[in-house]
Amino acid sequence: MLTRVLWQDVLGLAALLVFFFGLLGCGGDQGQQGGPPPVPEVATVTVQPQPVELTTELPGRTSAYLVAEIRPQVNGIIQKRHFREGGEVKAGQLLYQIDPAPFQAAYDSAKASLGKAQANLPAVRLRTERYKELLADRAVSRQDYDDAAAALEQAQAEIKYWQAAVAAARINLDYTRVTAPISGRIGKSSVTDGALVTAYQPTALATIQQLDPIYVDVTQSSAELLRLQRQMAAGQISPDGKNGRQVRILLEDGTAYPLAGLLQFRDITVDPTTGSVTVRIIVPNPEHLLLPGMFVRAVVQEGIAPQAILVPQQGVSRNPKGEAIALVVDDAGVVQQRLLTLGRAIGAHWLVSEGLKPGERVIVEGMLNARPGTVVRAVPWEGAKPAQESLGAIPPPAKAN
Repeated sequence: MLTRVLWQDVLGLAALLVFFFGLLGCGGDQGQQGGPPPVPEVATVTVQPQPVELTTELPGRTSAYLVAEIRPQVNGIIQKRHFREGGEVKAGQLLYQIDPAPFQAAYDSAKASLGKAQANLPAVRLRTERYKELLADRAVSRQDYDDAAAALEQAQAEIKYWQAAVAAARINLDYTRVTAPISGRIGKSSVTDGALVTAYQPTALATIQQLDPIYVDVTQSSAELLRLQRQMAAGQISPDGKNGRQVRILLEDGTAYPLAGLLQFRDITVDPTTGSVTVRIIVPNPEHLLLPGMFVRAVVQEGIAPQAILVPQQGVSRNPKGEAIALVVDDAGVVQQRLLTLGRAIGAHWLVSEGLKPGERVIVEGMLNARPGTVVRAVPWEGAKPAQESLGAIPPPAKAN
């Protein structure tokens, strides 16, 4: 009986000790919860001025370097077509043969008439010279000499007339051979063998287009040109004398064309309906990958900003007014807000015109835990890449040999 009582006392003491230590543990947790919260961590990038190549994408279409519409210059029947539709032709190559028989006959007739006139000339000339000698001896009248001289001039004029007729007949005979005026790729033929054609008809027999090189005509707004001129005058942009005329071409599917184009000229007239000017680019096209009428985009170099400040786009947000803002961490680790003036988007970055100074740390990640005036711990952003790498979305094209 005594043993049972002692055992109950021991169990009660043990329960009391467990309860006491439980209270101590709860009190320790409450002490830890009541301490200062941890300092939030943010990832930042340090902005530094750097030279950046400024480009702009302009829409445009391709057009052939040379275009020749083939039309007959004499009337006649097509005897034979001497080319393959869609194939390559050389300058001077025979394309169509028009029936030359009537033109050959006209040429032969003109040559015969010329020969007749030339055969009559010696006799008329001798008569005139003889009358001139007799006129000095008063053996013939002055009227007879004048008639002989007029006949000589008439014979000479007749020879010139038939010489011109022979030349015209020769030209018309040559025109029965319709040849290619330029080298290039020829399209489909609008006529077949046996078709009747007329001189200078409105419908072309075929069209030849030279595709290597090829033109790319793009449009640029006059407002953009004025902006560039102001920036260059202010020293914000300097022209790139080495590569300023090179142009990169993007195909319809967004892929980069492998060869670089060359800026040829900007038009001097503004289209009043669109407020834009035409920019013509000449592009090598040895594989005929570019065809006339194809839609492309040209990446034209505007110049180089020598002291550009770039900020990752994810580090820029908008306030309720729609203004661009960024959060920066000062030397004391305090978050401050900056109102930005943005230029253009360059790759995954924004070009900042105003609002940031070199050396400032812009918060890129952890902005939800950072508010203006709070203290944070800034660490370098692991996703930071050099701005030049981020601009490499379009690989530089190779130069044509």
